[in-house]
Amino acid sequence: MITSIFSKSKPINFILVFFITALAFLIANIKFSTQPFTITLVMEKFVLFFVCYSSVLLLNFIVSKNGLTKNNNYEILLYSLFLLAVLETTQNTNVLFANFFILLALRRILSIRSQTKLNKKLFDSAFWIAIAALFYFWSILFFVLIIVALMLYTDNKLNHWIIPFIGIITVFFFTVAASIMYYDSYFGAFKSLPYISYDFSYYNRAGFIVVIAVLLIFGLWSLIFYTRRIKKKKKALRPSFNLILFAFIMAVAVIVLAPKKDSSEFLFMFTPLAIIITNYIETIKKKWFREVFLVALILLPFVTLML
Repeated sequence: MITSIFSKSKPINFILVFFITALAFLIANIKFSTQPFTITLVMEKFVLFFVCYSSVLLLNFIVSKNGLTKNNNYEILLYSLFLLAVLETTQNTNVLFANFFILLALRRILSIRSQTKLNKKLFDSAFWIAIAALFYFWSILFFVLIIVALMLYTDNKLNHWIIPFIGIITVFFFTVAASIMYYDSYFGAFKSLPYISYDFSYYNRAGFIVVIAVLLIFGLWSLIFYTRRIKKKKKALRPSFNLILFAFIMAVAVIVLAPKKDSSEFLFMFTPLAIIITNYIETIKKKWFREVFLVALILLPFVTLML
């Protein structure tokens, strides 16, 4: 039943995903919010929810535009379920905004395969990654995707290699200028700094360990089939699938380097993971097994809440 609903792209799917995302956001705020109830707080939470759900829609756009999955909505279902499973990902303002800008950058990076307006796409992708880094410094690691894209498309034009760095520098100078105007210092506006922490003690919770263990098992198993499937794709599409693989690796690197391990950093991993698992689901020929696979992922958040 579940597979039949999300096996085709339909408006009802977006409504269901909206309610799952809203449920994740509501439970997280009841569980973690300690601020007194005010109109200002409600407005702030509304903006964060808008960013959160916009990320879901942006993921769907990226997937459909670049043919990363077949004509289904499994990826947005998985993404919303991941939010419900790791509630902290809906609470960190900086991570939510950084992830949204990374998705904007990923959209531009994947569109490089059309080989049109390359200068603009390279500048835009670097620009969005730099904006994301202002909110969460280690988002800068996704800049590697631009370099990988240029390598995959064997682009040897010098200006194409320079333009992404110009995009980064542009954001840096604008931020310094704003910092001087508003903070009377060069770096006052730089709130996210390159700190590193290897304190994983926050992860030492039964519910969280179960979630990450299941996601890693499902993710790594799907990854095996995903990498095999890349070779069977059309030559023009292979770079896009490889970029998603590199995005997953960069997301893991961000998690490892995160200055404060509060689980919100796992949000960066949800997009590539949702795409990778969706590709595996599409390879499952037996409908009953596909149903069991999806039901297990749907039950995961609720098991976590009980734990």
